[in-house]
Amino acid sequence: MPSITFLGESIEVDAAIIAEGLGLSPARLQERMREGGITSLCERGIDADEGRYRLTFLSPGRSFRLVVDAQGNILERSRVDGSPRRRGIA
Repeated sequence: MPSITFLGESIEVDAAIIAEGLGLSPARLQERMREGGITSLCERGIDADEGRYRLTFLSPGRSFRLVVDAQGNILERSRVDGSPRRRGIA
């Protein structure tokens, strides 16, 4: 069963996956999301990456990235500790 669900133009990711990736409990993740402390970015692949999506979740001091296919299967996951701005990412 895919871990990610596509609903029209929306993408739904189980909170437990994001929480684990950011090193938070699911309850703390939801609290931080309501406060605006967690943001996300979705990028759709083109050319050789057609049919793939890169989902990035950002919190202060940590980012978590998933690469998924069009069926919602997780192909890659990675976490980076430290501020994105400090690493030269605007």
